Amino acid sequence: MRKLFIAALLLSLLVHAFALFGIDYGMFGEPPESVPLKAELRALPPLPVPEPSPPPRPKPPVEPIPAPAPVPPVDTAAGLAAMPARDDAAANDALATAVADEAVSPPRPPAVEPVLSGSGRLAFVVVKESLGMQIGRALHQWDFPGDGSYRLSSMIETSGLVALLKPLRQEHESFGRLVAHGLQPEGFRILRNGKPRGDNADFDWATGEVRLERDGSVLKIAPGTQDLLSLIYQLAYLRSPENGSTIGVVAGRSYERYQLDSLGEEEIETPAGRFRTLHLRAAGETLTEIWIALDRQRLPVKIRFTDKKGDSYTQLATTLDISGTGPEMPSGKP
Repeated sequence: MRKLFIAALLLSLLVHAFALFGIDYGMFGEPPESVPLKAELRALPPLPVPEPSPPPRPKPPVEPIPAPAPVPPVDTAAGLAAMPARDDAAANDALATAVADEAVSPPRPPAVEPVLSGSGRLAFVVVKESLGMQIGRALHQWDFPGDGSYRLSSMIETSGLVALLKPLRQEHESFGRLVAHGLQPEGFRILRNGKPRGDNADFDWATGEVRLERDGSVLKIAPGTQDLLSLIYQLAYLRSPENGSTIGVVAGRSYERYQLDSLGEEEIETPAGRFRTLHLRAAGETLTEIWIALDRQRLPVKIRFTDKKGDSYTQLATTLDISGTGPEMPSGKP
């Protein structure tokens, strides 16, 4: 009996070890790290000896410039007398009005009514589909304070025995404003295992650009561009998501144009209940599929990330807390 128990334990460890080393950052929905470049020093070929240049040609003689004709004197008094009288008071009033107009900044557009008002939370389990087992958990939180701004945060981490063998925790944060077309991110932040990764992004909508922290590059972006987290909640603001569209997405270290396709309505079962959903697929460097609940403010109740290797990680909703009274973000300890 003891040998059978030990054999079962070893088998369980092998299965979890396989899951451990098979886990990639695709479970976070991010594109894979770029392959590091290798440098090799080689001797350069000798430089060619330049041919002697021909002697310069003699310059032609410079002809003298004729002196300008004399200018007749100007009667300054007569010129001033011919000028019309100036109304100093009117000129000062016009100047003051122009300065005042330039000093007034354009009014900020009125805040858009959020689909999700106040704050709330969504909890998920994370399943690696090739193993058919739970390997982690995730939590999303949102805050729409009513002043036209928004803040989204998400946490995803390994759990159980997988967390003991390979602890991974990643946090995303997106903040910005609500505009006519929905969410307009101003900043995107990433932490991995509690530390910055250098993959933050800052949006400048006055110039239509985004600055990537990793390499300092500044890229032009299309109107309506989202970050990796705001994309999930921007779907609630699309007028006709069932017709598909193209959306720019900033993933921290890259900017891509995602083709958003609709795969139709589906009824799905999750630990949080049964939902009538619209199945959407965003194809970029990685593949993201999102099922939004049509009867629950288009909340994402199922999310699947598929990396370049074909491994899929699915998040299934376990709790929907629209009132914002549920548990806070966990501490990150396994």
